[in-house]
Amino acid sequence: MSLISEKQERFLQFDVVSDDSDHSYLNHWNKPTKNKKAINNNNGTTTSDGPDWLSNASSGVHKKIMKEWKVLEKNLPEDIYVRVYERRIDLLRAAIVGPAGTPYHDGLFVFDLAFPPDYPARPPLVHYRSFGLRINPNLYANGKVCLSLLNTWLGSRNEKWNPGESTVLQVLVSIQGLVLNKSPYFNEPGTALLPGRKTKKSMAYTENAFILSCTTMVYLLRRPAKNFEPLITAHFRDRATHILSACNAYMNSRAVVGCYGEARSGQSDPEIKVSKNFKVLMKSWYPHMVAVFKETGASLGHSVEQLVVDQKTTSSKGRNSDGKKNKKSSGFGKVIGILKRFLGFKKVGTGKGIKVNSSS
Repeated sequence: MSLISEKQERFLQFDVVSDDSDHSYLNHWNKPTKNKKAINNNNGTTTSDGPDWLSNASSGVHKKIMKEWKVLEKNLPEDIYVRVYERRIDLLRAAIVGPAGTPYHDGLFVFDLAFPPDYPARPPLVHYRSFGLRINPNLYANGKVCLSLLNTWLGSRNEKWNPGESTVLQVLVSIQGLVLNKSPYFNEPGTALLPGRKTKKSMAYTENAFILSCTTMVYLLRRPAKNFEPLITAHFRDRATHILSACNAYMNSRAVVGCYGEARSGQSDPEIKVSKNFKVLMKSWYPHMVAVFKETGASLGHSVEQLVVDQKTTSSKGRNSDGKKNKKSSGFGKVIGILKRFLGFKKVGTGKGIKVNSSS
């Protein structure tokens, strides 16, 4: 394939699309009325024309949104993708790749945005498509995004939304760099005051964040956000082996959770420890990851199709790596189990896949 063909095959970082039917803010400003009926799409869904102020191309809000489009089209970082809508210019959707060196590495995280009618006097509304999982102190299970720049989080005056300077690009970059960071535990107010005493809690939070990031990968492949289906499939097809290799490395203490790929000998390191809870959850979730990755067309070698745990890193029965007795079950593990049952996940064995309820 020529270089030009390869570029044409690539998923555009910025594009204008028409199908807004699954956007979180589709009917946020106003709902269809007798005078403003919903539009029936070919796929059986309906789309609203949106608020009346969108039709005024000469308004300051319309001009500002168009300016935002141009900024995004020209300046998006490599790992952020945006889709805007031709009929609903007040709506926007972004997919952000989790940064390397964090428990969110190689993940994809989707956000829906909406411009308010007095934009930029107020910041955009932002909803995280969470699948009911709270992967970060700033990203709630109900989709709420807490960020100083959005005026939804603590922060000094210069960190808050500035109508004359702040942009959507800044919001997306802040989510990627400040929210999806290496130590998300310290995003909570007050936890950064005495970080030395919070190391164990931070490590536990990082482990859980990685498990939830892996869970999100599976859910996203099963229920991809509209207009991002090609990106989601290609992204995980290309990164599947790396993700599964990271899981094996963390399970066997060859890398600190979130830091796979950094220079290491490849052997287990006695100074690196992962909790029993992490191992139990990873063993439970790993087969589902393998199953959905295979469906993308990913070529997985035998070395990653099975989760192999080194004998040296296996804890004695009923005890963790510190020699302390393990609890029978953790609240976090129960949550994952409930979610798997709710979504219709079944045990995955050789040749079996995953079923997700269509209503979920």
